[in-house]
Amino acid sequence: MDPGAPTRPAGIDPGAPTRPAGFDPAVLAREAVAGGNPVIPLVGALKAAVPEDGRRWVHRGATSQDVLDSALMVVAARAAGLVLDDLRAVEGALARLAAAHRDTVGAARTLTQHAVPMTMGLRIANRLRGLRRAAARLEDARFALPAQLAGAGGTLASFVELAGPEGAAELPAAFAAELGLAVPDAPWHTTRWPVTELGDALTGVLDALGAIGTDVATLSRTEIGELAEGAGGGSSAMPQKRNPAGSVLLRSAALRAPGLASTLHLAAALAGDERPDGAWHAEWPTLRELLRLALGAAANGRRLAEGLRVDDAAVARNLDATHGAILAERLSLVLGADTAREVLDDLTRRSRGAGGASRDGAGAPTRPTERDLAAVLEARGLDPALADPAGYTGLAGALVDDAVGTAASGILEPEPLEEP
Repeated sequence: MDPGAPTRPAGIDPGAPTRPAGFDPAVLAREAVAGGNPVIPLVGALKAAVPEDGRRWVHRGATSQDVLDSALMVVAARAAGLVLDDLRAVEGALARLAAAHRDTVGAARTLTQHAVPMTMGLRIANRLRGLRRAAARLEDARFALPAQLAGAGGTLASFVELAGPEGAAELPAAFAAELGLAVPDAPWHTTRWPVTELGDALTGVLDALGAIGTDVATLSRTEIGELAEGAGGGSSAMPQKRNPAGSVLLRSAALRAPGLASTLHLAAALAGDERPDGAWHAEWPTLRELLRLALGAAANGRRLAEGLRVDDAAVARNLDATHGAILAERLSLVLGADTAREVLDDLTRRSRGAGGASRDGAGAPTRPTERDLAAVLEARGLDPALADPAGYTGLAGALVDDAVGTAASGILEPEPLEEP
């Protein structure tokens, strides 16, 4: 562990709710324009709300950025906690689906075309792994979010004046504990890693959810039909449609996230002097929008994953679409390139009604099937078992077992949602 990294406060839950102060956000927003941030009118409202003999302690020694940065971290920690609750549920649902279809053999696709056999379980497990990694990064970022209490120029001079060097040095940790945030290793007024690292983690989560949405949207196409959302969306004009609405929303959020993350990095890089002039202000709506996207996408991802269905018949039908040619790589490895080519040529001739191809009752040539490939191999004195796609899925089963086993260690059952 990095000794300079912020520490997680013991016994503090960043997701714990607090009571609202009762101030009108609309009024604060209007009055924030004059000073460039809402803390200035908030301090005035706070001083008016406390007894006169306590007013001198309100905001004493702190600066507006201390309050706003700390508030942003509190909101972000709570939002990230809700996102993680939904991600645990997504992981559990994907793990269960991957286990159920561990040995459901289908077609792997590379550059949009059938490549080799794989399993639906592995396809799902691959997305599970990506989501788990993204969730772990978000959890790390969440618990690293630090409080900010450094005074006007980031030196804590005001607190040294009020409480002496030792008291000033202890104050940020006590403040962080009150807020349920990590203890800062130093002031970060213009050292903006808490914002950029959180933004990167949120973008990673949206990437992982968007990849799931892409798979479901593609594989639920009418002509493919291998996956289906539990509750597809309708169409206002075409009642026969069952649109993959959840997948569309996941993809939409994922497509927006990189631009927002880029804005955060640009703002952080331009955080000049000891208080940014505009760059700091650009972070607020940007991070807020990333958090909103992550909250919505995680909730949509949970609904999608828990209702996701695999159509075994469609998987088998699509696997057979190339009539055994999907095993070309295996044939080349086992038989050699020349013999494999001859076998595939025989298969092609059968599909064209040449070379004694089988015909249906009307005399039309039948299209080759897996059994045709087996027949070609047997006619040549070769092992017909080479035509079985299930025999060429490599370590797919073990990879699924590993992914599902890791999931089963703690995330198969979602944790109860906390009230915000």
